[in-house]
Amino acid sequence: MDDDDKQARIQAARDSFSGRGLTDTQFAEAWALSGIIRGQINRSGSFHEKLTDYAHAFARNERFDAMRSEAILRDIYKGRYGETMNQTRETLLAAEKELPQTAHSIAFAHADSISGLIQAGETMPFYQAYDRMAVRLAGELGITQSGAKVLMKESYAAAYGQDLYKAGKEVEQAYHKPVRDAGNAPRKAEQLPSRNRS
Repeated sequence: MDDDDKQARIQAARDSFSGRGLTDTQFAEAWALSGIIRGQINRSGSFHEKLTDYAHAFARNERFDAMRSEAILRDIYKGRYGETMNQTRETLLAAEKELPQTAHSIAFAHADSISGLIQAGETMPFYQAYDRMAVRLAGELGITQSGAKVLMKESYAAAYGQDLYKAGKEVEQAYHKPVRDAGNAPRKAEQLPSRNRS
């Protein structure tokens, strides 16, 4: 998003019914919470629990109740993204039902690259590599990250006849765990003398 687009979105949210009545601090908090809720929708395709939790937290130190807080968050979200939370959710879920024919091959390419991420450079644990590829795949296909993970698991199992999670954990044990343990060794050695003194 470029600066002009961001400023236009901020202005649209600020001009919303709820946005006009907020202080700058309240608006900044509502803006941040709308981004967190968007992340939850992109991750799981759901937002009700997160919205309820944050609406209560937002209202806790304000002069409005949780119901008003929820309305504020919904207005700011709509101003910021140009659609309601439910419209965002429905768009993602509809895309999962109408996947392109190439979706499984794209998902397989992402799933197959996970082992390389675990092994390369600084290395990383399986859960981080899996999540990184799910975020990329979800962005490419316009689906939820949880839907992308399911698609990667299915395509990997179809290609290799093996569970992606199990295969990833094996690569993690072989490559990431030794690097992680070697990095932790100096810290553990420093802690040992202080424990012995006590």
